[in-house]
Amino acid sequence: MKTIQLSDRLNSVRSPRFRRGSVLVLAASMLVAIFAFTSFTVDVGFIMVTKSELQTAADAGSLAAAIELSQGLGPAPQKTSAEVDLLSRAAAVSVAARNPSGDLSSAYVDSNRDVRLGQVNWDENTNSWVKNWGVAPYNMVEVSVLREEGAGTNSGPLPLFFAPIIGHETANVSASTTSAIVPGWGFRIAGGSGQTIGALPITLDVATWNRLVADNKAHHSTEFSDNYSYDPVTGAVTSGPDGIFEENFYPHGNVSLPPGNRGTVDLGAPGNSTADIKRQILYGLNENDLSYFGGELCASFESPLTINGDTGLSAGIKAELEAIKGQPRAIPLFSGVPTGNGNNAMYTVPQFVGVRIMHVKLTGNPKQVIIQPAPFVDSSVVYDGRTTTVEEAFIFSKPRSIR
Repeated sequence: MKTIQLSDRLNSVRSPRFRRGSVLVLAASMLVAIFAFTSFTVDVGFIMVTKSELQTAADAGSLAAAIELSQGLGPAPQKTSAEVDLLSRAAAVSVAARNPSGDLSSAYVDSNRDVRLGQVNWDENTNSWVKNWGVAPYNMVEVSVLREEGAGTNSGPLPLFFAPIIGHETANVSASTTSAIVPGWGFRIAGGSGQTIGALPITLDVATWNRLVADNKAHHSTEFSDNYSYDPVTGAVTSGPDGIFEENFYPHGNVSLPPGNRGTVDLGAPGNSTADIKRQILYGLNENDLSYFGGELCASFESPLTINGDTGLSAGIKAELEAIKGQPRAIPLFSGVPTGNGNNAMYTVPQFVGVRIMHVKLTGNPKQVIIQPAPFVDSSVVYDGRTTTVEEAFIFSKPRSIR
């Protein structure tokens, strides 16, 4: 009987044929690992790209929906809450659909399931947004874009490429964005931005404004008229009522204004010229104008502004006022009794509000600059630093994400 020596066993292990078999087993194992890693990388990459696409669709849909909200804000909204709801949902669906969604060329948003509206206010005590869904007037909208199980044929889960081999055929992906038109209390321009603010250098008294707002909310007035109509689709102003009460801006007859001053103020350098007023009416306040107020034009009843008066309304600015007829503009309100005369008049301004000019007549008597309340929406609006609710505010920021 032949005895196998230990050396013979070692030689057989070290033989080339034995090593070739070991390499084949190792290579097969490595191929499985490489394939698994490749499938993981490709599918995870696909999921991440789709997630980014859904987020873009949600961002766009939410901002588009928020744009519609301004028509339901202010003391005399152009649309009811129900109308704004329909417009916002339609905008979200339409704009989101212009973006891809993974393997689909268009992102799908269900107008009922994936869109919700509400009201949001900034709480300065907690430095956070306080959201109340389903509460009107709406100034907030959330849009969700889903690729999930049970979300329907147009928004089902994302099919994967290689993961089915290891038992995972699809992935759930979703994104959502909340956008809002935030109530504000003043204006600020970023240095060097070239931005302007559509604010008029003409002021109205707080008491008259409060009565005008109250009567518009009550839909009844014995003091104010409704002789002009604004079309929110075309932006045109025509004769005839539109359900919104108006006021003569030149100025209210019950208010005692300083001699030589008809409610015009210097929203810029003291002693603004007529050319300055014309520029501000047509193109708005610029960075230099705001520099005379420390870089921002903010006012509250707790911290009112003191603003120098100007020489008064005249026929020289009629063309400029006519040119902006129907366009939303911000105006300062003054409280108390102004002091001084003409250029030396001083106004205490605790608030800015939004209006639109409906009619201008600055020759003959009576002179008229007819305005009606309107929400003023602008990217320069300051919303931080104090609590301003949707019901209290008349100026609002442009739609912005608050997710």
